[in-house]
Amino acid sequence: MIIMFSKACEYSIKAVIYLATRSEQNQRARLPEIAEAIGSPEAFTAKILQELARKKLLISVKGPKGGFELNGDADEISLYKIVEIMDGDSLFHGCALGFKKCSDVHPCPVHNKFKAIRDHLTGVLLTTSIKEAAGTVDEGQSFLTSLK
Repeated sequence: MIIMFSKACEYSIKAVIYLATRSEQNQRARLPEIAEAIGSPEAFTAKILQELARKKLLISVKGPKGGFELNGDADEISLYKIVEIMDGDSLFHGCALGFKKCSDVHPCPVHNKFKAIRDHLTGVLLTTSIKEAAGTVDEGQSFLTSLK
């Protein structure tokens, strides 16, 4: 079973991690730079960044010295928060088969196995900060775009 985030969520995570790498130097990043860094179409990236700013995860500054930056400490923003903003919480609480009512009392055929995966993923996302993820990028241990 593969758990997938929406494309908007994937790009959001990458964009926020990229911004965290820039915030270490107190630098904002402009839309074209972010889109290129994460391998996302610029128009799509603009919509994502606007949503993250509307939800107060990012700050958008207009003008010649403008751009996007994190709204807060990268150490206090979890990956969970980004997923929740972009994809909602159904990944953390929903049924693998899409049943509206699936529980320990009335489970779907894969409830117990999926619940364990879902709970583990929730824990990973809750305990991984943007700063931690950005650190692996800064150190060259991970990347924000795939190989071409």
